[in-house]
This record gives sequence, C-alpha cells and structure tokens, in this order.
Amino acid sequence: MSEFANVTITREANVYFDGKVTSRAVTFEDGTTKTLGIMLPGDYTFNTDAPELMEVLAGELRYRLADESEWHNIVGGQAFNVPGNAAFDLEITTVVDYCCSYLAD
Repeated sequence: MSEFANVTITREANVYFDGKVTSRAVTFEDGTTKTLGIMLPGDYTFNTDAPELMEVLAGELRYRLADESEWHNIVGGQAFNVPGNAAFDLEITTVVDYCCSYLAD
C-alpha cells in the first residue's frame, strides 16, 4: 500500500540517535498505529513493547534479533518481524526509508 487514507499524522517527529533516525506516527481510524521514517547509515539497537513489522521501502540494512547470532540482509521491498518485549540490532548501510507497523500481541 503506497497511500494511507483517513489517518491522523502526529506533527512532532520521533527523533533517535542524535537525529540519525526519525519517524512520524500515523494513526488509523481503528486505532492502529504505524510510523514512517528515515534511518541514516549507522549501527542502532531498538527495544520493542509490542510486536512490530518492519517494512523497508528503500535502502539496505542488516538486522539481528536479540536471541539470534545471525545477521539478515534486507533491501527495499522486503520486511521482517520483531517480537514484542524484545531488542534488535540494525546496521544501516544506505539511507533507509521504512514503515513500522505495531501489531497486536
């Protein structure tokens, strides 16, 4: 889906890692939320509350879930799932445009 209809966008940005990762929250009529953002090259660790679906719209990255030792390569058009109450590591190699969907437990 390249467009979202009938949504509310939070004007203020979420800014992480000294501005190298930013996003904006998009809330749907049913109360579900996604964030749309940009990640600049670098290494980052994120923690989740709820399960997440990370869709890479453009760019390249590597990710590793907290309970794994193996890194996974992802490019634009691909996605990966992160469990709730977990951490994951990212190695961003090019500017990444992403959409994060927060899933029900």
